[in-house]
Amino acid sequence: MKLKPVDSKRSARLADSDARVKNLGMSENEVEDATRDEVAKISELQRVFYADARFALLIVLQGRDAAGKDGTIRKVFTAVNPQGCTVTSFKAPTDAELAQDYLWRIHLHIPPRGMIGIFNRSHYEDVIVPRVHDLLTKRELEDRYDQINAFEKMLAQNNVVILKFLLHISRREQRERLQERVDDPTKNWKFRLGDLEDRSRWNAFTKAYHVVLTKTSTRWAPWYVVPADDKRNARLIVSQTIVDALSSLKIAYPKVDAARRRELRAIRRLLK
Repeated sequence: MKLKPVDSKRSARLADSDARVKNLGMSENEVEDATRDEVAKISELQRVFYADARFALLIVLQGRDAAGKDGTIRKVFTAVNPQGCTVTSFKAPTDAELAQDYLWRIHLHIPPRGMIGIFNRSHYEDVIVPRVHDLLTKRELEDRYDQINAFEKMLAQNNVVILKFLLHISRREQRERLQERVDDPTKNWKFRLGDLEDRSRWNAFTKAYHVVLTKTSTRWAPWYVVPADDKRNARLIVSQTIVDALSSLKIAYPKVDAARRRELRAIRRLLK
């Protein structure tokens, strides 16, 4: 399944029925095999990406509680060289961060060229949560959408490739995953009472996500809505999208100039 970026209100579909892939035509084993193939491609491309060092790749993962962000990171980037990849999880801002503009802490973690940076939640918390809890005026929210678009455009103009994924799960699927966190002792640590409070505001969060998708999905930083009720399919879809993005960059290992070739010839003679 190839995702298309959100480009209109109509394409930002967030009904419960949109959280599951329909008629994928693949068994669970086939999905697992296909994902392994895509993960292997990401690993190969990342080595060239790191050596090429002309671009940075920023991957933003957003989603409701228990949407599968952590699992997606573990599965999709399992074969990536840690030296060329960073993961940043954004929690509630600290007092020091609140003393700065809301994008300050985000900019600190933008990956340098040659690196892949993964955001587990992101600057989008600073428009989603305030909208749901009425912490900002409508004018302030509109300003932030514009500021985020301008910020991401600046990054893109400086060779940061941006891919934004909303892992979309249904209300029923979230309930089952939260129940598992309560029942499984190895997952108790993941559960927090705030998850239930957010769940009680389901419709408000849906509206907030819909606004974010339609106002901040741009040519230079597109949003992709990933049907995430089935974790296997979600991870395959994310990995395919990343492979397509990296493949489109026409990256290559750096060419050796004449001076370096002479140096290498001298080194070969010394190694004999």
